[in-house]
Amino acid sequence: MTGSSAGAARTPRSALAELLAGNRRFVSGQPVHGHDVTAAAAVASGDQQPYAVLLGCIDSRVPLEAIFDQTFGSICVIRTGAHVLDRAVCGSIEYVVGQLGVPLVMVLGHERCGAVASAVDTLRTGDRPGGSLAYLVDQIAPAVAEVGADDPRAHPMAVRRHVLRTVAALGADDLLAGPVADGRVDVVGALYDLATGEVTLLDR
Repeated sequence: MTGSSAGAARTPRSALAELLAGNRRFVSGQPVHGHDVTAAAAVASGDQQPYAVLLGCIDSRVPLEAIFDQTFGSICVIRTGAHVLDRAVCGSIEYVVGQLGVPLVMVLGHERCGAVASAVDTLRTGDRPGGSLAYLVDQIAPAVAEVGADDPRAHPMAVRRHVLRTVAALGADDLLAGPVADGRVDVVGALYDLATGEVTLLDR
């Protein structure tokens, strides 16, 4: 993102428009930034002025900077299994919004998410995984329960429901609720299509 577009993307609406425009470039095969990950590109980015923070999954098929056609310094990225929240994630988002003035938080889910599949399997079989994977499953399980674990479409529906639950949790965060309420910050949910590369916003 150039300096001029960074300056233009300081409201939630303009930040979202910039992100979605980048995704359209990615889908069309005409990215501006592509995969320019050279040291020279990093140096040229100067001081960071991110306009959005993206919370996504660790899935290797969903590289957030690439699918939104973003360059060094333009977005902050946080990735956990199925974009599960914890205190470190929330604190990081609070920092980016409060200290860097970022106006947009996007939670991005994706189809065929393995962590969501684990949660669906756990609720169907009662066989809870061990280790810290259990924590991920426990955080996703309410979304699975809401859509019904035995529903044949439980997995895709739970992916969407989990995104919306994460959006709601961030919107109610102690340090984000005020900026969200007065319109300085927006928290949105979206879904990435692995087959087409397209990002679709989800209705709350």
